[in-house]
Amino acid sequence: MVIGGGPAGLMAAECAANAGVSVDLYERMGSVGRKFLIAGKGGLNLTHSDALPTFASRFGLRAEEIGDWLQRFDNEALREWAGNLGIRTFVGSSGRVFPEDLKAAPLLRGWVRRLRARGVHFHVHHQWLGWADRQTLRFGTDGKESLVECDAVVLALGGGSWPMLGSDGRWQELLNQRGVDIAPLQASNCGFDVGWTTHLSARHAGSPVKPVVIHWHSADGTSRQRQGEFVLTSTGIEGSLVYSVSAELRDAISAQGSVLIHLDLAPDRDAKRLQRDLSRPRGKHSMAKHLHRYAGIDGVKSALLHELLERQAFDDVERLVAGIKALPVRLRKPRPMEEAISTAGGVRLEELDARLMLKSMPGIFCAGEMLDWEAPTGGYLLTACFASGVIAGSGAAEWLAQCRA
Repeated sequence: MVIGGGPAGLMAAECAANAGVSVDLYERMGSVGRKFLIAGKGGLNLTHSDALPTFASRFGLRAEEIGDWLQRFDNEALREWAGNLGIRTFVGSSGRVFPEDLKAAPLLRGWVRRLRARGVHFHVHHQWLGWADRQTLRFGTDGKESLVECDAVVLALGGGSWPMLGSDGRWQELLNQRGVDIAPLQASNCGFDVGWTTHLSARHAGSPVKPVVIHWHSADGTSRQRQGEFVLTSTGIEGSLVYSVSAELRDAISAQGSVLIHLDLAPDRDAKRLQRDLSRPRGKHSMAKHLHRYAGIDGVKSALLHELLERQAFDDVERLVAGIKALPVRLRKPRPMEEAISTAGGVRLEELDARLMLKSMPGIFCAGEMLDWEAPTGGYLLTACFASGVIAGSGAAEWLAQCRA
């Protein structure tokens, strides 16, 4: 039995079926792969073309463990797998890998057809309610409870982000009752609240800020920086640059109560050049025109300066340049987990053996985002979910074969 119809669960079902095991897949929602489809709405970022050591490093504290998963099923294996479904892929300028048509739906439809052809039975609208006994599981469907027996289970229940798509985190209580150690779920690849004035949020929410460099100190005090772009929201900031460093920012907020970041709004101009250019007489030109002409600052960047600098700073070139090159922004808290792209935390990997079977519950395997790891966006999340599904599904089939021998 596989419980959960996301990429990890579907891959576990495929690997177990390929090994000759009869597989039933149960999903709480009315169809499988809902979050996968949403992820592909703006262009499905299936994986990344990084070399394997670099790829594995994106998983931070879990780089060694996820690196072992990737030895079994890496980014190149994922592209080959998609190709076998008739989905050709390409590498974008950023190194990210996409289907040629950029869509998730054709891949998912082809995958489900192949799973059905290989004998996987799908059961939708089934909410997992836990165990009746070791081999009997409880499900709620249509307001009734049913009992289903099976020999092995792969749990692929997701984290706690976007619960309306199926991953609501309720499984934590069910596993806690069985003594499984679970790291608390937290928002990952998320935005942060700042607390803008009504004026700024009304005029500029949704505006991209680019190019920009974020400077910050991690929870251990290490000075860090990264360049990219983000989006101003009505309450704070979000977007690719913010997501890429969200784990460190979240942990710093947890340790300190808030975190102060600094924005370099003109990364292509050094302070000396800005000092020289902005010292030129303005004449009849407005400050907005002066900033645009000599610093490349306008629109939302100009609005951020006015939001965060004192009025007097615009009459002092040295203070103005300091603000442009290191604009202080205090992040108050991460956005709610339900809004995050993914979550950190989950079943600690120390609870699992190399096959991703719970050491305390033989025959119960776990895969995907419900495990205690996290990664930035860019194809890393999806690849690790697929890889964990390969290991759990193959591991379940192997364990069954050993039990029957």
